[in-house]
Amino acid sequence: MSPSQHFVFIGAICGFLAVALGAFAAHGLESLLSAGLLATFQTGVDYQAMHALALLAVGLFSQQHTTRALNIAGWAFATGILVFSGSLYLLALTDARWLGVITPLGGSAFLIGWAALAWHAWRGVP
Repeated sequence: MSPSQHFVFIGAICGFLAVALGAFAAHGLESLLSAGLLATFQTGVDYQAMHALALLAVGLFSQQHTTRALNIAGWAFATGILVFSGSLYLLALTDARWLGVITPLGGSAFLIGWAALAWHAWRGVP
């Protein structure tokens, strides 16, 4: 599988899961979680969906020309989804507040991904 196929595949799976988890939250968790924990879960869904689209974009850009910056962006977005959204899901479902310490690491991965994508675009690589 090429890098572009990896990122399109991961983005599509993450998008699918974001829709499924959003529906699960709306229909299965609303009576089980407090409003605050439900909002925490929904934040994870929102960031997962947004970065699933970013992964699709990285995959599509990689079809034309794969660069180190695009590879960094793609893996940073994927890591961010796993760490940021994953920690929020676990926090919401378990109320284990210590997971909030991990969440910013995922946010940092998202920032690295956006910076790498900007670097790719600034360099003018098609």
